[in-house]
Amino acid sequence: MITIPPYLKKGATIGITCPAGYMPIEKAQTCIDTLQQWGFTVMVGKTLGSNSNNYFSGTDEERLFELQAMLDSEEINAILCGRGGYGLSRIVDKLDFTKFKKKPKWVIGYSDITVLHCHLHTKLKIASLHAPMAAAFNDGVKGNVFIESLHKAITGKKANYKSGVYSFNKAGKAQGVLVGGNLALLVNMIGTKSELTTKNKILFIEDIGEYIYSTDRMMMQLKRSGKLDNLAGLVVGNFTDTKDTERPFGETVYHAIYNLVKEYEYPVCFNFPVGHSKENYALKTGIHYQLSVTSKSVSLIEK
Repeated sequence: MITIPPYLKKGATIGITCPAGYMPIEKAQTCIDTLQQWGFTVMVGKTLGSNSNNYFSGTDEERLFELQAMLDSEEINAILCGRGGYGLSRIVDKLDFTKFKKKPKWVIGYSDITVLHCHLHTKLKIASLHAPMAAAFNDGVKGNVFIESLHKAITGKKANYKSGVYSFNKAGKAQGVLVGGNLALLVNMIGTKSELTTKNKILFIEDIGEYIYSTDRMMMQLKRSGKLDNLAGLVVGNFTDTKDTERPFGETVYHAIYNLVKEYEYPVCFNFPVGHSKENYALKTGIHYQLSVTSKSVSLIEK
């Protein structure tokens, strides 16, 4: 059984922390302002806009200390990660979830935050939120359905998402627990405490800045490790800033993925709005969804 953290009401406090890469505080200001306009109190951690002089938002110890404090805090009702990048893998095994397990709260983010989502699902059976982070608010808030999907998700509204058809889609219907995130991180967690089990689940994947051959290699790793064998369904999200080698791979990234999953009988949809782009719906990992793929439409509905 999955534990669903309490949804937020006006007056709730959202903590913002950067447990991985560095982020200037000014890039989070629109996010802070918007959360306050939604009626929430915002508590900004020291890792946001820190004095770090390297890639990370602080030392491993500083990032660990702040994330641990927010997980444990009685005052904070949800944790929004400012950005991803890289860094959670260096601290996740040192986190103590004793207090968090007794009083869970929504952990929000994507990209490198995939590590934390998978860890919460695998080790604690607690739902979390794969969703836009602080910088996404800079793309415009008014009329932004993806930012609004975050607001709806944290306040308890059930998702009902539509996506366009794509030539590689495989028709069918599926129900199951939704898990997934950044493909590179999903592969890197194989063999660790945070490794996902995918049997009878709807898996979603996305990535950024990868060579086509590298994506093919990572998908092959999922396949060889059995992660693709018994899925209920597969949602292929945005693969942005894809690169090719001087001697071309010979396929687009979606074509490469399709060739590795076409043998399976479960439904598959491509180009779903999730990942490293402005089109990034909030998805509750660990929650039951229904995936429907037809020749005319694609829907992902929270049950």
